[in-house]
Amino acid sequence: MSVEVSLRQRQGDFALDVAFATEGPVTALFGPSGAGKTSIVNAIAGLTRPAQGRIVVGGRVLLDSEAGVFVPAEKRRVAVVFQDARLFPHMSVRDNLLFGWRRAATKVDEGSIAEVVAFLGLGRLLARHPKGLSGGEKSRVALGRALLASPDMLLLDEPLASLDMARRGEILPYLEKLARQTKLAMLYVSHSVEEVARLADEIVVLREGRVTAQGSAFDLLTDVDAIAGIPPLGAVFEAVVAEHRADGLSLLAFDGGVLAVKRLTHPLGARLRVRLRAEDIMLAREEPRAISANNILACTIGAARQHGDEVDVQLHCGATRLVARITEASRERLALEPGAAAFAIVKSVTVERDAG
Repeated sequence: MSVEVSLRQRQGDFALDVAFATEGPVTALFGPSGAGKTSIVNAIAGLTRPAQGRIVVGGRVLLDSEAGVFVPAEKRRVAVVFQDARLFPHMSVRDNLLFGWRRAATKVDEGSIAEVVAFLGLGRLLARHPKGLSGGEKSRVALGRALLASPDMLLLDEPLASLDMARRGEILPYLEKLARQTKLAMLYVSHSVEEVARLADEIVVLREGRVTAQGSAFDLLTDVDAIAGIPPLGAVFEAVVAEHRADGLSLLAFDGGVLAVKRLTHPLGARLRVRLRAEDIMLAREEPRAISANNILACTIGAARQHGDEVDVQLHCGATRLVARITEASRERLALEPGAAAFAIVKSVTVERDAG
């Protein structure tokens, strides 16, 4: 679903002046605290009314300051999940879920309610109250309440920011399922590169109320300059399950070669999202022999950016970009100049989620 946003507003000393349009199922608003992410969410949700702006979701105009259009929040069919869940403490989980359903302009049937409950694993929690829930459970209930409001668009404003690592790990798989199994437009607000890498198809980078970069997650997360101040990941790309071998490995084919990973349960032909960490990629100028690593990829050296004694080196592996983080001493010793041939030795591969 297409989303168009153009906003200009001032709040004290902070000035927001942004314009972007996206088509991807999941778009991440990425940037440090104070960049303007929540201001954009509030404007899209109708919680604030910017002095100047235009917001269009799926061809439906929600805000047009010049034409005098401002659709009230309750009529926007936009649901918001905040980082603090904001559940009603006096209501059971069931009643919290049905609150979103009762307020929906178009209500789903009881079968669909049961599907959302099953999807989020909430069946055993329905009679409980928020006080007795863990942080991860509260987040799942808040997500279920938002889905039962039958929105056209889901806004997730740092929904994992208040959770510890274990609880984040509990919620992320649900968000991944939601991203690939629904047709909702999702705007995901975060300053976590790891979360964005797992969920986003497109990224809008914000800094001090301005858009500083926009593009696919695959491109921006391997751009050594795009996300200023945040080191890039090693790579994010899609691959296809090409073979299940008898030796306990599965082969993933991508535009740049083949990766061997611990045997997967996915069927042949399944499309997966793969992530490599920059720290898990070593470089060699000659192809290594008699080495324990399963994955060695031929590549060409691209741009580089130095961070103290370390360097992020961009690699072109077919049409896929990788980034290796090495020491400056290693780059000088290996003479890793742009255009030079090299081999990427991949120590670890993470399969994030189904890409299809």
